[in-house]
Amino acid sequence: MDWLIIILALTTFCSTLIGGTLAIRFKKALPYFFAFASGSLIAVTFFDILPESLNLAGEVGLNLRVIWVAVVASFVFYTILEKIFLIHEHKEGEEHGHIMGPIGAGSLVIHSTLDGVAIGAAYFVNQAVGIVVAFAVIFHDFTDGINTVTLMLKNKQQVKRAAAFLIADALAPILGITIAFFLLIDQTILAIILGIFAGEFIYIGAVNLLPETYKNPNWKTITTTILAIILIFGLTSLIEI
Repeated sequence: MDWLIIILALTTFCSTLIGGTLAIRFKKALPYFFAFASGSLIAVTFFDILPESLNLAGEVGLNLRVIWVAVVASFVFYTILEKIFLIHEHKEGEEHGHIMGPIGAGSLVIHSTLDGVAIGAAYFVNQAVGIVVAFAVIFHDFTDGINTVTLMLKNKQQVKRAAAFLIADALAPILGITIAFFLLIDQTILAIILGIFAGEFIYIGAVNLLPETYKNPNWKTITTTILAIILIFGLTSLIEI
């Protein structure tokens, strides 16, 4: 493994950390972070995760209905899961925060690991392509850091727990690059996993986060959501170059 890929890996770490730190530091601006996170999660699902899942399925000859079933099943699963925990919290009066925070943030950590795998796999096949993918992921990881912290704080998790997930998310691409160096992930399994992520992120973005922006119904939150979608569209377009 040469020094360039190491530098790229460390840059992804810093990018994620900076994004999450800003979300922690400026908690008074949380409504706008909610708006940004909802837009970016929905956008990354439709512009990045879902297309990649369908492309992989096509390459390995997997019936595309399997991917769509994975998307819908994931959406329904997280809908039921959140309702179960909401009922439990209302009955027990728990104060330690909603479980959807760690679940959502944990999924972002796994997604960031797969981003690292994408960097490593592209880089080891073609260095130039790997660098392009890495830069797209680096900018994307900045939003991942924001999203990780936002999900935790929105679901009433402690700041130190949010920071712990942020560090895990920052380290995840480095782990992914290492995995790509040593292991070959089955493409069929990866396609289905991405489909599951798509369903979950649609749920988190549209059901868990977007309603929070309705509590601040002004043009600033709407504009923030739209800007997040445009940003993710631009970053994911770089990967296609």
